[in-house]
Amino acid sequence: MNATRLTRLEARAYTIPTDLPEADGTIAWRSTTLVLVEIDALGFTGVGYTYAHAGATALVESVLGDAVRQHDLFDTARINLEMQRAVRNIGRPGLAACAISAVDAALWDLKAKALGIPLCALLGMQRERVPVYGSGGFTSYDLKTLTKQLRGWVENDGCAWVKMKVGSHPADDPARVAAAREAIGSTAGLFVDANGAYEIEEAQRLAQCFAQEDVQWFEEPLSSDDRRGLAALRAALPARMALAAGEYGYTADDFRALLETHAVDVLQADATRCCGITGFLQADALCDAWHTPLSAHCAPALHLHVACSARRLVHIEWFHDHARIEGMLFEGAPRLHAGHIAPDLARHGHGLTFRHADAERYAVR
Repeated sequence: MNATRLTRLEARAYTIPTDLPEADGTIAWRSTTLVLVEIDALGFTGVGYTYAHAGATALVESVLGDAVRQHDLFDTARINLEMQRAVRNIGRPGLAACAISAVDAALWDLKAKALGIPLCALLGMQRERVPVYGSGGFTSYDLKTLTKQLRGWVENDGCAWVKMKVGSHPADDPARVAAAREAIGSTAGLFVDANGAYEIEEAQRLAQCFAQEDVQWFEEPLSSDDRRGLAALRAALPARMALAAGEYGYTADDFRALLETHAVDVLQADATRCCGITGFLQADALCDAWHTPLSAHCAPALHLHVACSARRLVHIEWFHDHARIEGMLFEGAPRLHAGHIAPDLARHGHGLTFRHADAERYAVR
Protein backbone atom coordinates (compact mmCIF):
# COMPACT_ATOMS: atom_id res chain seq x y z
CA MET A 1 0.00 0.00 0.00
CA ASN A 2 1.40 3.36 -1.00
CA ALA A 3 1.77 5.95 1.74
CA THR A 4 -0.45 9.02 1.57
CA ARG A 5 1.73 12.12 1.23
CA LEU A 6 0.76 15.77 1.22
CA THR A 7 0.90 17.90 -1.90
CA ARG A 8 0.60 21.23 -0.05
CA LEU A 9 0.97 22.46 3.51
CA GLU A 10 0.32 26.14 4.13
CA ALA A 11 -0.25 28.32 7.18
CA ARG A 12 -1.62 31.86 7.23
CA ALA A 13 -2.57 34.23 10.01
CA TYR A 14 -5.56 36.56 10.22
CA THR A 15 -6.09 39.26 12.85
CA ILE A 16 -9.75 40.17 13.39
CA PRO A 17 -10.79 43.22 15.47
CA THR A 18 -13.22 42.58 18.31
CA ASP A 19 -16.67 44.12 18.06
CA LEU A 20 -16.06 45.90 21.40
CA PRO A 21 -12.96 46.19 23.61
CA GLU A 22 -12.54 42.98 25.61
CA ALA A 23 -10.77 42.28 28.91
CA ASP A 24 -10.61 39.67 31.62
CA GLY A 25 -8.98 39.49 35.03
CA THR A 26 -5.42 39.77 33.76
CA ILE A 27 -5.29 41.15 30.18
CA ALA A 28 -7.19 43.33 27.68
CA TRP A 29 -7.34 43.04 23.88
CA ARG A 30 -8.93 44.61 20.82
CA SER A 31 -8.23 41.88 18.26
CA THR A 32 -7.82 38.12 17.97
CA THR A 33 -5.45 36.26 15.64
CA LEU A 34 -6.47 33.03 13.99
CA VAL A 35 -3.73 30.84 12.48
CA LEU A 36 -5.10 28.65 9.69
CA VAL A 37 -3.43 25.46 8.44
CA GLU A 38 -4.40 23.75 5.19
CA ILE A 39 -3.03 20.38 4.04
CA ASP A 40 -3.77 18.99 0.58
CA ALA A 41 -3.65 15.30 -0.32
CA LEU A 42 -5.72 12.82 -2.34
CA GLY A 43 -7.70 15.68 -3.84
CA PHE A 44 -8.93 16.92 -0.44
CA THR A 45 -7.98 19.83 1.79
CA GLY A 46 -7.70 19.31 5.53
CA VAL A 47 -8.36 22.46 7.55
CA GLY A 48 -7.17 23.19 11.09
CA TYR A 49 -6.63 26.33 13.12
CA THR A 50 -5.58 27.77 16.42
CA TYR A 51 -5.88 31.15 18.13
CA ALA A 52 -2.28 32.25 18.65
CA HIS A 53 0.42 34.67 17.58
CA ALA A 54 1.04 34.94 13.84
CA GLY A 55 4.56 33.62 14.45
CA ALA A 56 3.08 30.12 14.60
CA THR A 57 2.85 30.13 10.79
CA ALA A 58 6.62 29.92 10.35
CA LEU A 59 6.81 27.01 12.77
CA VAL A 60 4.07 25.13 10.92
CA GLU A 61 5.69 25.54 7.51
CA SER A 62 9.21 24.63 8.66
CA VAL A 63 9.76 22.36 11.66
CA LEU A 64 6.27 20.86 11.82
CA GLY A 65 5.96 20.57 8.06
CA ASP A 66 9.14 18.52 7.98
CA ALA A 67 7.67 16.14 10.56
CA VAL A 68 4.41 15.77 8.63
CA ARG A 69 6.17 15.01 5.35
CA GLN A 70 8.02 12.03 6.86
CA HIS A 71 4.92 9.90 7.46
CA ASP A 72 1.70 8.62 5.97
CA LEU A 73 -0.90 11.34 6.58
CA PHE A 74 -3.30 8.77 8.02
CA ASP A 75 -0.86 8.07 10.88
CA THR A 76 -2.17 10.99 12.91
CA ALA A 77 -1.01 9.76 16.32
CA ARG A 78 2.48 9.03 15.00
CA ILE A 79 2.74 12.45 13.35
CA ASN A 80 1.49 14.17 16.50
CA LEU A 81 4.24 12.52 18.56
CA GLU A 82 6.84 13.34 15.92
CA MET A 83 5.81 17.02 15.94
CA GLN A 84 6.12 17.12 19.73
CA ARG A 85 9.59 15.62 19.52
CA ALA A 86 10.57 18.09 16.79
CA VAL A 87 9.91 21.09 19.06
CA ARG A 88 11.71 19.67 22.11
CA ASN A 89 14.52 22.21 21.99
CA ILE A 90 12.24 25.04 20.85
CA GLY A 91 9.90 24.64 23.80
CA ARG A 92 6.75 22.54 23.49
CA PRO A 93 4.27 24.50 25.68
CA GLY A 94 2.68 27.67 24.34
CA LEU A 95 3.14 28.67 20.72
CA ALA A 96 4.60 25.34 19.58
CA ALA A 97 1.74 23.34 21.09
CA CYS A 98 -0.77 25.71 19.45
CA ALA A 99 0.91 25.24 16.08
CA ILE A 100 0.89 21.45 16.54
CA SER A 101 -2.81 21.70 17.42
CA ALA A 102 -3.67 23.38 14.13
CA VAL A 103 -1.73 20.82 12.08
CA ASP A 104 -3.24 17.90 13.99
CA ALA A 105 -6.78 19.22 13.43
CA ALA A 106 -6.09 19.58 9.71
CA LEU A 107 -4.82 15.99 9.54
CA TRP A 108 -7.93 14.61 11.26
CA ASP A 109 -10.14 16.68 8.96
CA LEU A 110 -8.26 15.40 5.91
CA LYS A 111 -8.54 11.76 7.02
CA ALA A 112 -12.31 11.99 7.56
CA LYS A 113 -12.80 13.75 4.22
CA ALA A 114 -10.76 11.11 2.41
CA LEU A 115 -12.93 8.40 4.01
CA GLY A 116 -16.09 10.31 3.08
CA ILE A 117 -17.46 10.60 6.63
CA PRO A 118 -17.91 13.31 9.27
CA LEU A 119 -15.11 13.50 11.81
CA CYS A 120 -17.40 12.56 14.71
CA ALA A 121 -18.21 9.30 12.93
CA LEU A 122 -14.51 8.56 12.47
CA LEU A 123 -13.84 9.25 16.16
CA GLY A 124 -16.94 7.35 17.33
CA MET A 125 -19.99 9.27 18.52
CA GLN A 126 -21.20 9.44 22.11
CA ARG A 127 -23.89 12.05 21.41
CA GLU A 128 -25.62 13.74 18.46
CA ARG A 129 -25.52 17.29 19.85
CA VAL A 130 -23.59 19.12 22.56
CA PRO A 131 -24.81 21.64 25.15
CA VAL A 132 -22.96 24.94 25.29
CA TYR A 133 -22.67 27.76 27.78
CA GLY A 134 -22.68 31.37 26.62
CA SER A 135 -19.34 32.96 27.50
CA GLY A 136 -18.30 36.60 27.44
CA GLY A 137 -19.29 39.18 30.04
CA PHE A 138 -15.91 40.84 29.73
CA THR A 139 -14.68 43.10 32.52
CA SER A 140 -14.46 45.88 29.93
CA TYR A 141 -18.26 45.79 29.51
CA ASP A 142 -20.47 48.20 31.40
CA LEU A 143 -23.38 46.69 33.31
CA LYS A 144 -25.85 47.34 30.50
CA THR A 145 -23.72 45.52 27.93
CA LEU A 146 -22.93 42.71 30.37
CA THR A 147 -26.52 42.00 31.36
CA LYS A 148 -27.88 42.30 27.80
CA GLN A 149 -25.39 39.73 26.51
CA LEU A 150 -25.96 37.21 29.29
CA ARG A 151 -29.75 37.61 29.20
CA GLY A 152 -29.74 37.10 25.44
CA TRP A 153 -28.01 33.73 25.69
CA VAL A 154 -30.59 32.54 28.21
CA GLU A 155 -33.78 34.04 26.81
CA ASN A 156 -33.08 33.97 23.07
CA ASP A 157 -30.67 31.04 22.63
CA GLY A 158 -31.84 28.71 25.37
CA CYS A 159 -28.47 28.36 27.11
CA ALA A 160 -28.68 26.58 30.44
CA TRP A 161 -25.56 28.39 31.70
CA VAL A 162 -23.65 31.62 31.05
CA LYS A 163 -20.20 32.77 32.08
CA MET A 164 -18.76 36.20 32.86
CA LYS A 165 -15.27 37.52 33.49
CA VAL A 166 -14.17 38.79 36.90
CA GLY A 167 -10.93 39.83 38.52
CA SER A 168 -9.70 43.06 36.94
CA HIS A 169 -11.50 45.16 39.60
CA PRO A 170 -12.20 42.77 42.48
CA ALA A 171 -14.06 45.36 44.55
CA ASP A 172 -16.67 45.61 41.79
CA ASP A 173 -17.08 41.88 41.24
CA PRO A 174 -19.84 41.16 43.81
CA ALA A 175 -22.06 43.90 42.34
CA ARG A 176 -21.38 42.76 38.76
CA VAL A 177 -22.19 39.17 39.63
CA ALA A 178 -25.39 40.26 41.40
CA ALA A 179 -26.42 42.22 38.30
CA ALA A 180 -25.74 39.18 36.13
CA ARG A 181 -27.87 36.96 38.35
CA GLU A 182 -30.75 39.43 38.22
CA ALA A 183 -30.50 39.58 34.43
CA ILE A 184 -30.60 35.81 33.80
CA GLY A 185 -33.08 34.87 36.50
CA SER A 186 -32.90 32.21 39.17
CA THR A 187 -32.93 29.06 37.05
CA ALA A 188 -29.99 29.57 34.67
CA GLY A 189 -26.52 28.54 35.81
CA LEU A 190 -24.03 31.36 36.42
CA PHE A 191 -20.28 30.80 35.95
CA VAL A 192 -17.42 33.20 36.73
CA ASP A 193 -13.89 33.18 35.30
CA ALA A 194 -11.06 35.07 37.01
CA ASN A 195 -8.27 34.04 34.59
CA GLY A 196 -5.94 33.57 37.55
CA ALA A 197 -6.36 37.12 38.82
CA TYR A 198 -6.90 36.46 42.54
CA GLU A 199 -4.69 35.38 45.41
CA ILE A 200 -6.08 32.58 47.55
CA GLU A 201 -7.42 34.68 50.46
CA GLU A 202 -9.24 37.02 48.09
CA ALA A 203 -10.62 34.10 46.10
CA GLN A 204 -11.93 32.48 49.29
CA ARG A 205 -13.67 35.69 50.35
CA LEU A 206 -15.20 36.32 46.93
CA ALA A 207 -16.35 32.72 46.60
CA GLN A 208 -18.57 33.30 49.62
CA CYS A 209 -19.98 36.44 47.99
CA PHE A 210 -20.55 34.66 44.70
CA ALA A 211 -22.30 31.79 46.48
CA GLN A 212 -25.01 34.24 47.53
CA GLU A 213 -25.86 34.58 43.83
CA ASP A 214 -25.73 30.80 43.31
CA VAL A 215 -22.56 30.84 41.19
CA GLN A 216 -21.99 27.22 40.21
CA TRP A 217 -18.55 27.43 38.56
CA PHE A 218 -15.40 29.28 39.62
CA GLU A 219 -12.85 29.13 36.81
CA GLU A 220 -9.16 29.78 37.39
CA PRO A 221 -9.63 31.74 40.60
CA LEU A 222 -5.86 31.36 40.98
CA SER A 223 -3.20 30.77 38.38
CA SER A 224 -3.52 27.25 37.00
CA ASP A 225 0.21 26.89 37.71
CA ASP A 226 -0.64 26.94 41.44
CA ARG A 227 -2.09 23.45 41.64
CA ARG A 228 -1.68 23.16 45.41
CA GLY A 229 -3.43 26.49 45.86
CA LEU A 230 -6.27 25.38 43.59
CA ALA A 231 -6.63 22.13 45.52
CA ALA A 232 -6.77 23.98 48.85
CA LEU A 233 -9.31 26.47 47.51
CA ARG A 234 -11.41 23.72 45.94
CA ALA A 235 -11.67 21.96 49.30
CA ALA A 236 -12.98 25.16 50.90
CA LEU A 237 -15.46 26.27 48.21
CA PRO A 238 -19.15 26.55 49.08
CA ALA A 239 -21.43 23.66 48.23
CA ARG A 240 -22.62 23.56 44.60
CA MET A 241 -19.63 25.59 43.39
CA ALA A 242 -17.24 23.69 41.12
CA LEU A 243 -13.64 24.70 40.48
CA ALA A 244 -12.59 24.54 36.82
CA ALA A 245 -9.20 24.92 35.16
CA GLY A 246 -7.07 23.43 32.40
CA GLU A 247 -7.39 25.80 29.45
CA TYR A 248 -3.61 26.30 29.55
CA GLY A 249 -2.89 22.60 29.50
CA TYR A 250 -0.60 22.00 26.54
CA THR A 251 0.23 18.34 27.12
CA ALA A 252 -1.28 15.27 28.73
CA ASP A 253 1.12 15.77 31.65
CA ASP A 254 -0.44 19.17 32.38
CA PHE A 255 -3.87 17.56 32.67
CA ARG A 256 -2.55 14.63 34.69
CA ALA A 257 -0.98 17.03 37.19
CA LEU A 258 -4.28 18.91 37.72
CA LEU A 259 -6.13 15.64 38.27
CA GLU A 260 -3.52 14.01 40.50
CA THR A 261 -3.39 17.03 42.81
CA HIS A 262 -7.21 17.13 43.06
CA ALA A 263 -7.08 20.72 41.82
CA VAL A 264 -10.28 20.68 39.75
CA ASP A 265 -13.88 19.51 39.84
CA VAL A 266 -14.12 20.00 36.07
CA LEU A 267 -11.13 19.76 33.73
CA GLN A 268 -11.02 22.11 30.78
CA ALA A 269 -9.13 21.26 27.61
CA ASP A 270 -8.62 23.31 24.46
CA ALA A 271 -7.97 21.45 21.19
CA THR A 272 -6.39 24.61 19.74
CA ARG A 273 -3.70 24.44 22.46
CA CYS A 274 -3.34 20.88 23.77
CA CYS A 275 -1.77 19.41 20.62
CA GLY A 276 -5.03 19.15 18.74
CA ILE A 277 -7.79 16.59 18.46
CA THR A 278 -5.27 13.93 19.47
CA GLY A 279 -4.43 15.82 22.66
CA PHE A 280 -8.09 16.47 23.46
CA LEU A 281 -8.83 12.76 23.25
CA GLN A 282 -5.94 12.14 25.66
CA ALA A 283 -7.49 14.65 28.08
CA ASP A 284 -10.81 12.83 27.80
CA ALA A 285 -9.13 9.49 28.53
CA LEU A 286 -7.52 10.96 31.64
CA CYS A 287 -10.87 12.38 32.76
CA ASP A 288 -12.46 8.99 32.24
CA ALA A 289 -9.79 7.35 34.40
CA TRP A 290 -10.31 9.97 37.12
CA HIS A 291 -14.13 10.04 36.79
CA THR A 292 -13.95 13.78 36.21
CA PRO A 293 -16.13 15.90 33.88
CA LEU A 294 -14.48 17.50 30.84
CA SER A 295 -15.39 20.84 29.27
CA ALA A 296 -14.17 22.15 25.91
CA HIS A 297 -12.57 25.59 26.17
CA CYS A 298 -13.44 28.15 23.44
CA ALA A 299 -13.27 27.51 19.64
CA PRO A 300 -16.74 25.89 19.53
CA ALA A 301 -16.67 25.10 15.80
CA LEU A 302 -13.40 23.19 16.05
CA HIS A 303 -14.47 21.34 19.19
CA LEU A 304 -17.91 20.23 17.98
CA HIS A 305 -17.02 16.87 16.44
CA VAL A 306 -14.52 15.76 19.08
CA ALA A 307 -16.99 16.90 21.76
CA CYS A 308 -19.59 14.59 20.23
CA SER A 309 -17.06 11.79 20.68
CA ALA A 310 -15.53 12.54 24.10
CA ARG A 311 -16.85 10.25 26.82
CA ARG A 312 -16.62 12.68 29.75
CA LEU A 313 -17.65 15.86 27.88
CA VAL A 314 -20.29 17.96 29.64
CA HIS A 315 -20.35 21.10 27.49
CA ILE A 316 -18.54 23.44 25.08
CA GLU A 317 -17.76 27.07 25.78
CA TRP A 318 -19.65 29.28 23.29
CA PHE A 319 -17.02 32.01 23.60
CA HIS A 320 -18.33 35.24 22.10
CA ASP A 321 -15.07 36.24 20.43
CA HIS A 322 -14.45 32.88 18.75
CA ALA A 323 -18.08 32.07 17.89
CA ARG A 324 -18.27 35.43 16.13
CA ILE A 325 -15.05 34.86 14.15
CA GLU A 326 -15.96 31.29 13.19
CA GLY A 327 -19.38 32.41 11.97
CA MET A 328 -17.73 35.14 9.89
CA LEU A 329 -14.94 33.10 8.31
CA PHE A 330 -16.04 29.45 8.10
CA GLU A 331 -18.80 28.00 5.99
CA GLY A 332 -20.42 25.26 8.04
CA ALA A 333 -19.81 26.89 11.43
CA PRO A 334 -22.42 25.58 13.89
CA ARG A 335 -25.46 27.60 14.84
CA LEU A 336 -26.71 27.78 18.39
CA HIS A 337 -30.19 26.31 18.87
CA ALA A 338 -31.95 25.65 22.18
CA GLY A 339 -28.66 25.81 24.04
CA HIS A 340 -26.96 23.19 21.87
CA ILE A 341 -24.89 22.86 18.72
CA ALA A 342 -24.93 19.82 16.44
CA PRO A 343 -22.72 18.63 13.57
CA ASP A 344 -24.08 18.58 10.04
CA LEU A 345 -23.59 14.90 9.25
CA ALA A 346 -23.93 15.58 5.53
CA ARG A 347 -20.60 17.44 5.62
CA HIS A 348 -17.43 15.37 5.73
CA GLY A 349 -14.52 16.04 8.07
CA HIS A 350 -15.29 18.63 10.70
CA GLY A 351 -17.57 20.35 8.21
CA LEU A 352 -15.72 23.67 8.04
CA THR A 353 -14.62 25.43 4.86
CA PHE A 354 -12.56 28.59 5.22
CA ARG A 355 -13.88 31.64 3.38
CA HIS A 356 -10.63 32.95 1.96
CA ALA A 357 -12.20 35.88 0.14
CA ASP A 358 -14.00 37.09 3.28
CA ALA A 359 -10.85 36.68 5.38
CA GLU A 360 -8.36 38.35 3.06
CA ARG A 361 -8.79 41.83 4.53
CA TYR A 362 -7.69 40.45 7.91
CA ALA A 363 -4.59 38.66 6.59
CA VAL A 364 -1.32 39.32 8.40
CA ARG A 365 1.25 40.32 5.80
